[in-house]
Amino acid sequence: MKAYIQGIGCYVPEKRVSNDDLAKIVDTSDEWIYSHTGIKNRHIAAEDEASSDLALRASRDALERAGKSPTDLELILLATATPDHLGFPSTSCVLQDKLGAANAAAMDLAAACTGFIYGLETARAFIEAGIYRNILVVGTEVLSKITNWKDRNTCVLFGDGAGAALVTAADTGSSRGIVTSHLAADGSGAGVLSRPVGGTRTPFVEGRTTPESTLLYMDGRKVYYFAVSVLGKTIETLLEKSGLSLEEIDFIVPHQANVRIIEACAKRLSIPMEKFYMNIEEFANTSAASIPIALTDMSLKGILKPGHLVLTVGFGGGLTYGGNIIRW
Repeated sequence: MKAYIQGIGCYVPEKRVSNDDLAKIVDTSDEWIYSHTGIKNRHIAAEDEASSDLALRASRDALERAGKSPTDLELILLATATPDHLGFPSTSCVLQDKLGAANAAAMDLAAACTGFIYGLETARAFIEAGIYRNILVVGTEVLSKITNWKDRNTCVLFGDGAGAALVTAADTGSSRGIVTSHLAADGSGAGVLSRPVGGTRTPFVEGRTTPESTLLYMDGRKVYYFAVSVLGKTIETLLEKSGLSLEEIDFIVPHQANVRIIEACAKRLSIPMEKFYMNIEEFANTSAASIPIALTDMSLKGILKPGHLVLTVGFGGGLTYGGNIIRW
């Protein structure tokens, strides 16, 4: 059996925050943010919206486009760095109940911004092994609730959103499917992108730790150099594993973190920027949701067509990185 994406969907919150809006609360400007990141806007969840709420909307969208019912699902793989609850219950279980997917097992994946890529490869393994036929892969984030809105270097980067894909079994003779994947990690860089306080290693202790220390921390310079290096390495590895040439790839869909990172990677590998699909200007960095949001965006705009070869590539906290090649 082969695994292919039968339906794709996404959801972003209604509240839209521009760079000019941010400039009213932190010392920054639209010109600075856009020139350094390529971001103009981001969507922010309402106070009563959690990751599972966004995931529910994206999942329904994907299932509707695939012509499937929640009861057809046998497994839900949900990637998030901002779960509804710490540890348990898993956000995937919360989604399973809300969606009415009574026949589905459910588990969370913690690979930060690379989570959707990890999820697709996990789904492919289950399907090719003959264990499941219909798997929902979701990336969902409410990063606004772990963002330090006083830190102008990080608060301008992130947005909220969710994306979902129904990964289904197809006959081996089908041309559609996940061609290959590459998953990797470098745990030595775990500290450069993290939430320093709040887990069992360093619990929050009133009077000894600050509320700000439970929020997202990033060493921007180190993340930048890591990202540029591993994006290029991942693209080259995927092409080598698949036997495909760069010219045969119709689109590269990167994790939407920073336009400058993509430009540096493109320059290093002599790839024209036109081959990369970017929508970071509108949605900012939505972590595990960024690639499925971009794929849905491309599909709705008629850019992504059956038969196209798509290469996804990303990186994130952990540090994790990886990519997939998909025949759409």
